[in-house]
Amino acid sequence: MSLNYDTIAAIATPPGNGGVGIIRISGTLVTEIAKKILNKPPVPRYALFSSFIDADGCIIDSGISLYFPGPASYTGEDILELQGHGGSVVLDMLLRRILSLGARLANPGEFTERAFLNNKMDLAQAEAVADLIESSTEQSVRSAQKSMQGVFSEKINEVVNELIELRIYVEAAIDFVDEEINFLTDGVIEKRISRILETVKNIQSIAQQGRLLREGMTVVLIGKPNAGKSSLLNALTGHEAAIVTDIAGTTRDVLRERIQLDGMPLHIIDTAGLRESDNSIEKEGIRRAHEEIKKADKVLLIIDVRENETEDIVKNLPTNIDVIKVYNKIDLLGMNPEIKKTGNECSCYLSIKTGEGMNLLKRHLKESVGFNEATDNVFIARRRHIEAMKKGYGFIESALNQLKINQAGELVAEDLRQAQISFAEITGTFTSDDLLGKIFSSFCIGK
Repeated sequence: MSLNYDTIAAIATPPGNGGVGIIRISGTLVTEIAKKILNKPPVPRYALFSSFIDADGCIIDSGISLYFPGPASYTGEDILELQGHGGSVVLDMLLRRILSLGARLANPGEFTERAFLNNKMDLAQAEAVADLIESSTEQSVRSAQKSMQGVFSEKINEVVNELIELRIYVEAAIDFVDEEINFLTDGVIEKRISRILETVKNIQSIAQQGRLLREGMTVVLIGKPNAGKSSLLNALTGHEAAIVTDIAGTTRDVLRERIQLDGMPLHIIDTAGLRESDNSIEKEGIRRAHEEIKKADKVLLIIDVRENETEDIVKNLPTNIDVIKVYNKIDLLGMNPEIKKTGNECSCYLSIKTGEGMNLLKRHLKESVGFNEATDNVFIARRRHIEAMKKGYGFIESALNQLKINQAGELVAEDLRQAQISFAEITGTFTSDDLLGKIFSSFCIGK
């Protein structure tokens, strides 16, 4: 039985004109609407050439009709798809006819939301639908397919089930404290918690790869005027995305480019040169540069290797920003390209003009976020999944500490319960309505 009793409809193909346009209808009125639109009862799971009829009996369009009775359908409800010609006007006429027969216009993502509410898929699988549509690389398509097929959910459910079993064991140990064997100190619970932590670490590593495939990495280029920021942008993108001149302060606004770095989406942002200026336009560009820095995954500080004066820039950067110093123009000093690491600091020596050291920089960018080109076993993941796993991992660690230090069974059980909730949020077992609304509102209409 569906949890929704109204019938929804939407154009499922992109806006504009095309060879084929599809309208999707789902809900309890589907069969009645089909009889009036097709002038005959729909036949389950047959592609039938049909005329689509308006209220006056005239033909609006003709094409293929497909009827899927619930619960064996995408949403778990009765579904009708009408595949006609892809003109925007004819699709709008057909949609208005459907709405006049009792359906309402679907909200963004409402078809997939109903599939989730009717237990046709879990929340991670539902999100993977949108991720598949938005995928920009072959690797991300394959990873999204794995999540849609339930690979990610299966791993999360395994963790949840292990936590449930462990909670039962711990709570039983609390109830039988008078037994000769002290279950809280015999080492069994500690080993099981440690094993779960190791499992979660492995899942987190794969999920991080999936997040990078989906969202990519945002890199902001900063530095003094004429250090080579715009030249680096052009070198990374492979085309003249930014104007390069010998005049300082050429870049006044923020320039954005998106490329693929061996399968990883890379969002590159070029900014105005950072310096003191009385020019109001340049000052606004510098202000925007600082706003982009706050949101960056990595900041590349471009430095003319002959000058090597950046203290005034570095001291004004947020302390939590990961900065890579890129020393440019090594060809002018006859230096060799290299990566130098000192503690938490990293410096890359290269020549943007000759290309020496560019591959070193690209490889370091991927390594710095743990990106692996081998993505056969990677499933797509979102930032919220990563955060939920991080929170759950923290509760499991806390449970282990409570066990080892205090032998506090009740606190161990509570930490394990909180960890279970955190992981269950990923698949939607425990999910707030606000989160559901936020997730599905980001989908396209008709999906």
